[in-house]
Amino acid sequence: MMQSSNMAYDQAITVFSPDGRLFQVEYAREAVKRGTTTVGLKYKTGVVLIADKRISSHLIKHESIEKIFQIDEHVGCSISGLVADARILVDKARIYSQIEKITYVGEIPVKTLVKSICDFKHIYTQYGGVRPFGTALIIGGVDENGAQLFATDPSGAFMGYKAGSEGSGRKEAMEYFEKNYVEDLTMDEAITMGVKAIQKGSKKKINPEAIEIGVINAERNFWKLSSAESKNYVEKHA
Repeated sequence: MMQSSNMAYDQAITVFSPDGRLFQVEYAREAVKRGTTTVGLKYKTGVVLIADKRISSHLIKHESIEKIFQIDEHVGCSISGLVADARILVDKARIYSQIEKITYVGEIPVKTLVKSICDFKHIYTQYGGVRPFGTALIIGGVDENGAQLFATDPSGAFMGYKAGSEGSGRKEAMEYFEKNYVEDLTMDEAITMGVKAIQKGSKKKINPEAIEIGVINAERNFWKLSSAESKNYVEKHA
């Protein structure tokens, strides 16, 4: 009876249930939980982003799957959930970044970018005829305040982290970080810890070719490791 009465409140995004819940937003969070595991870690002078692309068939070309994106020279993000939804948010983030550059002749602060993206996500929880974005972004970058790492929610909320995770293996990865993360990691140590965290969140041995790694360093440069470099980390540490 309780279940059937609750169902009346999940037909429209604008309707709160009697206990103050927006069911469509919660459904979007479930889409994130079904996504592949992704992690982000701050190291001494930068940020590391790592994602499991979860290649389900040997017929799939692993380089055609992208879970880590560059937003600007000093900012990148990893995604979990609906990839098509995430691409829209990544494009929006790139626009915000370029508007800042043209208007103020400078790089957008990472937290300002995160707020803008989350404001955009929040709009899709307020109006009829739309649905929330079924994706979570881990956004990392380096600006004048140093290394920055944030995780965003389908509701439009965000939280700053030293090490964070999203996706199906989030619980196990966060437990691993709680026990093992320390300040002032080197880049190599951060990548190693991130790979191990993804392994903890995986129900089976991870495919070395399915791991994607992005780095933003102290010089505010974003780059992705080559397939061979990523594979080497996984085979050595996972």
